Amino acid sequence: MSVTRIATRYAKSLVDLAIEQNKLDRIKEDVQAFEKATQQRDFQLLMKSPIVKGGKKWAIIQKIFDGKFDPMTMAFMKILVDKGREGYLPEIAKEFIALFKQKNQISSVKIITAKKLSDAALASIQEKLNGSSNTYKNIEIETAVQPDLIGGFVIEFDDKLYDSSVKHKLDLLKKEFKDNLYKSMILAE
Repeated sequence: MSVTRIATRYAKSLVDLAIEQNKLDRIKEDVQAFEKATQQRDFQLLMKSPIVKGGKKWAIIQKIFDGKFDPMTMAFMKILVDKGREGYLPEIAKEFIALFKQKNQISSVKIITAKKLSDAALASIQEKLNGSSNTYKNIEIETAVQPDLIGGFVIEFDDKLYDSSVKHKLDLLKKEFKDNLYKSMILAE
């Protein structure tokens, strides 16, 4: 079974249970905190290690998270450890958050620019995204700066990419010139 399929099944089960018990927002906070923890290399290696037994992993999870997480989240993680699925926790967390956003109609949009966006520009982009049929009514915007874009912007959301950067346009021109040069050489022969 693929990692995506495993992650989706467990995440969907947790979402359904959280909705049933009216704890979706609370569980989402736990999952986000746990996802941040799994970004720590040592912790991630521990969870994926076939050498460290499940009992030891569970004891470590309890030491770190017990009392901070909802009992339902802890019970869910216990099930994962018991079934030997703790190595999939980062993927399950990502899938849970994606399902949460889908259920709450939240679109995550990442805007990458060469310089920091002004508040007015950001508001204008948000207004256009709100009016778009490609996004949900609730929008989370993350911004990033990449000076090598030279100008313009890149927008990423829902597995879509809109690249209107100067760098991208220059790359396309280079490719076009390169392709035309090659065609010219063939015709000359």
